[in-house]
Amino acid sequence: MAEFKYYWEDFAPGQVRDLGTITPTREDILAFAQQFDPQPFHLNDEAAKASVFGALSASGWHTCSMAMRLMVTNFLNDTSSLGSPGLEGIKWLKPVYPGDTLRLQSTMLETKAMSKRPDVGMTRNLWEMFNQHGDKVLHMEGWGMFRRRTPAAPSAAVPANPA
Repeated sequence: MAEFKYYWEDFAPGQVRDLGTITPTREDILAFAQQFDPQPFHLNDEAAKASVFGALSASGWHTCSMAMRLMVTNFLNDTSSLGSPGLEGIKWLKPVYPGDTLRLQSTMLETKAMSKRPDVGMTRNLWEMFNQHGDKVLHMEGWGMFRRRTPAAPSAAVPANPA
């Protein structure tokens, strides 16, 4: 079995991590929209100008994809991650424009053991993405699954009973 920097036991509610920054270009926004979200306001300056966004903006799904990239590159690749059973919510709070520098922050909300899988633990996280002005552009909450270093061991949130 591979060794990782972080296992489920290393996580505790309240932990906050800065997961880096990313700056989408106009070309990035157009390429994503052409392939995955070809709505006119993501592809055409005139349509975008006439929309609620006022200018060409990234798809919300592109914003989520950029958040995922930062999560994987700056955190998950160092962990025993086993994937995710899903998200509880996504909110796109402000548009993302070409040249915006986006910063991702992760806050651990909850950890829980899986009773039927003693080798796996769950975490519930809040991911918030901010632009260069400090405006929150993305709010996501969801669950992750992580291999446990020691099956059935307590997480950092639950101290072991002294012997």
